[in-house]
Amino acid sequence: MPNIKSAIKRVKTSEAAHDQNIAQKNEMRTAVKRATTAKENNAENVDALVSEAVKHVDKAAKKNLVHTNKAARVKSRLMAK
Repeated sequence: MPNIKSAIKRVKTSEAAHDQNIAQKNEMRTAVKRATTAKENNAENVDALVSEAVKHVDKAAKKNLVHTNKAARVKSRLMAK
């Protein structure tokens, strides 16, 4: 544990940011999974789920949680199926 006050604050903020990043990444994965299963099962709300997944993927790519090429690949796979 750091002794300097600013370092202690930095540890707190970095842990909070880490938790937020993980939560956003998990939301993205869940949205993509929901969209793919809906496409496989021919659900009636496929378009809404795909657009929601694309939105989450774009947000994650914008915040550098996933690489932009990975985001493009995931979106392409969602659209192709």
